[in-house]
Amino acid sequence: MSRKVNNQTDSAYQLMCYFNNWAQYQSDVQGIKPDDIDPCLCTHLIYSFAGIWKNNITMTKKKALDDYKDFNNLKKSFVTMVTTPESRQSFVTSVIKFLRKYGFDGLNLFWQYPGCHGSPPRDKHLFTVLIQEIRKAFEEEVSKNKKPRLLVTAAVDGAISTIKSGHEVPQLSQSLDYIQVMTYDLHGAWEGYTGENSPLYKSPTETGIKAFHNIKYIMDNWKSKGAAPEKLIVGFPAYGHTFILSDSSKTGIGAPSNRGGHPGPYTKKTGLWAYYEICTFLNNGATQVWNAAQQVPYAYHGNEWVGYDNIKSFHIKAQWLKNNSFGGAMIWAIDMDDFTGSFCGQGIFPLTSTLKKALKVHSASCKVTSTPTSVIRRRNLSSETLEPVLLLSSK
Repeated sequence: MSRKVNNQTDSAYQLMCYFNNWAQYQSDVQGIKPDDIDPCLCTHLIYSFAGIWKNNITMTKKKALDDYKDFNNLKKSFVTMVTTPESRQSFVTSVIKFLRKYGFDGLNLFWQYPGCHGSPPRDKHLFTVLIQEIRKAFEEEVSKNKKPRLLVTAAVDGAISTIKSGHEVPQLSQSLDYIQVMTYDLHGAWEGYTGENSPLYKSPTETGIKAFHNIKYIMDNWKSKGAAPEKLIVGFPAYGHTFILSDSSKTGIGAPSNRGGHPGPYTKKTGLWAYYEICTFLNNGATQVWNAAQQVPYAYHGNEWVGYDNIKSFHIKAQWLKNNSFGGAMIWAIDMDDFTGSFCGQGIFPLTSTLKKALKVHSASCKVTSTPTSVIRRRNLSSETLEPVLLLSSK
């Protein structure tokens, strides 16, 4: 049984919200800062990204995330850091110092991916060792300073090959407080045909390995490998993948596509729109279709097509995770929700609010307070606090 490390709410479920540190620089019109986030929405706010430099934790700049060379250097930094006990110890020491200095309550690891994609096979076990050493150090630190123990969590992939190559699941489950499963990016323009970003179930036409690209299979697989279900957190995307149709008369699931859709006006990424950008597409006359087999929507207009999530699909998925006794939900990312409430006509943070309501994440005494010196604003709940967590990424 896992310890309930976050007692800020009356809910049995966690709602973990990722915040991209570059989101505040997207544009003068649609930028969002940590101070703009209602701290009563989530149980944990995960601030991304941090990286590794000379076996020490460091904040990454926005530019680094767009630079291919820096992207590879971050991956190499993970591989180098886990290699020896000395380098791991140096890293763990720097993590504790960094988290305490800036007021974070934990560390979320995001390594793409140990044991594969350029990482040697030995890293599968070394990742486990790293997690165990972090957990041990966090527990020892508590005995010295009497502060609440820092959390250690990990964001993980759902692909069968990645799990097999990179994760010793029972051991990870024992040491991690939570395991955030990335149940999104399951289809995209790279496949050459349309598909849903985060379907709950497989499509009736999907066979073979394609039948594994859905939330139900991925979460059941993690559980069957030995992960405690109450530690497994289901991923919810506040964005959709876009496609340019090869033939605008073919608009269903599996329709031929020749590339990703046009960049959104704010996120400016080919093949991806934030939820608020999708709402603009819908409001401009796109045809909306409910994909009953997979319990998610898609929409199209002309030769543009998007597979996404909405309030209805979020509610259905939240009920599903409750019925299956998983630990909660995480949203990637809260800055891609309609945080101004001016695009979708559904209020502020409509997707996140749907999860909050469905999971009964609430506290009658929750109030927004003035911003303290820590990185993320906290709740005024005496001992009950929003838990800001730092995301360390090889991305």
